[in-house]
Amino acid sequence: MKYIIFDLEFNQSSNKEDRVHQLPFEIIQIGALKLDEDFKTISTFNELVKPSVYKTVLPYIQDLTKITNEIVSTAKNFIDIYYDFINFIGKEDTIFIIWGIVDLRELHKNIIYFNLSTENLPKLFIDIQDYTSKYFKVPGGKRIGLRNALDFLSIDISSEFHNAFNDACYTAEIFKKLYNDLIKPKIYINTPIRIKAEPKKIVNYDCLILQIEKMYNKKLTSEEIGMIKLAYNMGKTNQFLVSIEKRK
Repeated sequence: MKYIIFDLEFNQSSNKEDRVHQLPFEIIQIGALKLDEDFKTISTFNELVKPSVYKTVLPYIQDLTKITNEIVSTAKNFIDIYYDFINFIGKEDTIFIIWGIVDLRELHKNIIYFNLSTENLPKLFIDIQDYTSKYFKVPGGKRIGLRNALDFLSIDISSEFHNAFNDACYTAEIFKKLYNDLIKPKIYINTPIRIKAEPKKIVNYDCLILQIEKMYNKKLTSEEIGMIKLAYNMGKTNQFLVSIEKRK
């Protein structure tokens, strides 16, 4: 059994109206370590991703992650990086180790958005942040932050946070320090994005009839009103639509 500890950094749109519903967060960095059964590091992965949906890295994200537009402009796109990541994971039995479920969920969203397959991703995962929060008895169902967990466990902080590779390294140290046989991996089930249904709309026949009466300057009879309603409802079935050929 191998362990893949990974972390992600994201970019997004500053304007809610411009955000893609299927991809609210676009990955701009993947950092990971592969550990063997003895928790020894076998290999590492650290790649920036050139954004193709939200092409400009937001200023606050640049400040937070130190990932600038110039840096990602020369990086490979997500599709290429994803294939590299799959090769890094390999074909052995593997468990994902994550600091919070968000990264795993957003990884799947990015993969699906770019029409890629999740088939070769590990199915099992351990949310070590969830376990660490319970270990330190964080009240109210809240979750402990990465920095606080490192402080409580007396793990040396030598690199900046909000860098996917650095945060993956920190997560690996916490995992190695707290792991025991009682921690069991779970199976990740990707939940499809549910698009909110539009509210049902109905025709205000009173307003429709009133408008027609104004247009024709006459009072419609009950028979005429009935014919208008029938014609409208029959039209909605699309059974009377015909193709119109373009004239040469």
